[in-house]
Amino acid sequence: MGSRSSHAALIPDEDSLRRETGFSQASLLRLYHRFRALDTNKKGYLSRMDLQQIGALAVNPLGDRIIDSFFPDGSLQVDFPDFVRVLAHFRPADDEDAGLRDPREPEPLNSRMNKLRFAFQLYDLDRDGKISRHEMLQVLRLMVGVQVTEEQLESIAERTVQEADEDGDGAVSFLEFAKSLEKMDIEQKMSIRILK
Repeated sequence: MGSRSSHAALIPDEDSLRRETGFSQASLLRLYHRFRALDTNKKGYLSRMDLQQIGALAVNPLGDRIIDSFFPDGSLQVDFPDFVRVLAHFRPADDEDAGLRDPREPEPLNSRMNKLRFAFQLYDLDRDGKISRHEMLQVLRLMVGVQVTEEQLESIAERTVQEADEDGDGAVSFLEFAKSLEKMDIEQKMSIRILK
């Protein structure tokens, strides 16, 4: 009976976070404990170094870029609410998420479009709203390492940008990016089951 209020005391603004992120109370509590475990110095926020302790990010070729997403606008720390907001992009979409949403409410963080926006920003290094051939090449280098020659990588980057670039400006806008991925099951590929 009293467990609800004791959780609320742990997690600041829990009800608002649940509405915004779609996480259950139990999931928020698990994430809060994970946040606290990563915050080894008990500062109340996480730094880049704290997030680098996550093994799955350490071995992910895009790990540094994912970590960057926790620190928009060059901030040096992330608090619990912002930590949860980033992770919400990886929450699997529920069938009920789509049907019951009030159109006046903001789109859920784990919606297809928000997952695509999150993925797009991993490529758009200079945050200019476009993925250039150079940015695509940098991501490809991270993802394939030394398994492919530089010439092959440049060819893949060039072809990828060319195929997605509908307006001929030599770069991929968000809308072009989303359209090029319309057949991909982004909801499944960008979901982490433990975040249900």
